[in-house]
Order: sequence, then C-alpha cells, then structure tokens
Amino acid sequence: MNDAWFWLPPLVGLVLAFFCSMVGISGAFLLLPFQMSVMGLSGPATSATNLLFNLFATPGGIWRYWRDGRLIWPLALMITLGSLPGIVVGFYIRTRWLPDASRFKLFVGAVLLYLAYRLLAGLFRRDERLDRTPQGGIGPWQFTGGQLVFSFDGEQKKLSVAALLGLACFVGIIGGTYGIGGGALIAPFLIAVFGLPVHALAGAALTATFATSVFGVAVYALMPDPNGGSVAPDWMLGSLFGVGGFVGMVLGSACQKWMPQKILQGALGLLLALLSLNYLTRA
Repeated sequence: MNDAWFWLPPLVGLVLAFFCSMVGISGAFLLLPFQMSVMGLSGPATSATNLLFNLFATPGGIWRYWRDGRLIWPLALMITLGSLPGIVVGFYIRTRWLPDASRFKLFVGAVLLYLAYRLLAGLFRRDERLDRTPQGGIGPWQFTGGQLVFSFDGEQKKLSVAALLGLACFVGIIGGTYGIGGGALIAPFLIAVFGLPVHALAGAALTATFATSVFGVAVYALMPDPNGGSVAPDWMLGSLFGVGGFVGMVLGSACQKWMPQKILQGALGLLLALLSLNYLTRA
C-alpha cells in the first residue's frame, strides 16, 4: 500500500464508525465503496478486509454499550448463531458468482437500496418515541413461550426466537457476501420489522458483528478461492481502518444515548439511498 494512504484509512474508519455505531452498524458497509471508488480495489479480498476492520473496531463499541448497561447478550447470541451458516454460503456467492467488479457493484447497490428503504420507511410511522431520547435502560430478560422478553425504557418487548434465527441466517448470507457480518445487516430489520428501538439493539448488533466477522475472516483467509488466487484480507489496510474505527466506536456509542432515533435512522437511510443509486447507475 502506498505511504500516502497511511493517514487516510484510520481517519475514514474513525468517522464512519462514530456515526454508524449509534445504530448498531460498524461502518464496514461504507468502507467497501471507499475501497472500490477511492482506492481502486474491487476483488473478493475487499470483503475480507471489511471483516478484518470489524475485528478491530467493534470491541470499542461493545465495551461502551456493556459499560452503560445497554447490551442484550441473548439477542447478540441469537443473531450470531443464526448468521454463522450464512457466512460460508456468502463466501461462495462472492467468489463464484460475484468476483467481477461491475456485477459486484450491482449487488452492492441493491443491498444498500433495500437497507435505505427499511430505515426510511419506519420514519413515516406516527410514533412520538422516534422524537425523543430514551429515559430508561434495558430491564431483565427471559425466554418464555419461544420468545425473548425484555423491557426497555419502561416498555416490554417480545421477539420470536424462531423468526429471529431465520432472519439472522438470511442476512448472514448477504452479510458474508458483502463482507460486513450478519449483525450489521440485521439492525435495520430489527428496527423496521420487529419494532425494536435502535437504542436497545445497537450493542447486541455490534457484538454479533464481531463474532460473525471472526468466523468470516477465517473463512476468507483459510478456504481456497474456487477461481484460484487469494481472497485473504489486506491485513495492513484492514488494521489501519480498524484502529481508527475503534476510537470512533467508543465515541459514537457514548454519544448515542443523546440522539433521537428519528435523526439516526433518517441520516443513515439517506446516505444509503445516495450510495445505492450511485452504484446501481455505475453498474
């Protein structure tokens, strides 16, 4: 890697992680467009580099959410268990059918567009909770009747275990292909489909992202590329992204509790929409 890039990856990682950690996303999905558009990288190894970034960056956010009592461990575990099988499937999709840059840009654009739709559609609901910051924390949780039950901000929340595992497996396939981990993609689904507040799920989503990324990096580093060559991550580049990402995660997760959900969802949704249109038109 050129010496001129050494200062840039940590800065990019810090900025992306700061904003994305507030909604339970590591920022890796935005590193992929950066690698492709700015650094001229487009091979399957870019997905592996994204996953390596997660290994460095997400522990900062996980620690902060745990310290503040805003991390639901059983939710993180279920997301992780459901996502792991999809990582292997995603690896073969990426290496067998999406190694070409133009085809991959089309795939990237479709994923980003769907994420943007999910985030922005939820803002049109009439819900005063979107306009305020949470006043309470996460209460005791338990498994009962095939559901995970917990309280947040004085309200009881219920999640079907079977539905959550199925959803996690589905997004794990996409996340493994895209190189961002299942935890990152599942956050918008939990907001829009299950009605979870972003302040309650962010810590669990980041924890699952870390766990699935460990598995994903191992898959890309150790499994052979069906087309030949290497799909291992760029260890130096991923580490530089990750160092800045760690700092951004700590700062972003600390600031999240002061931000209304509507602002977080709206800003991220608009950014995803712009990026998706850019890649769809270029593809």
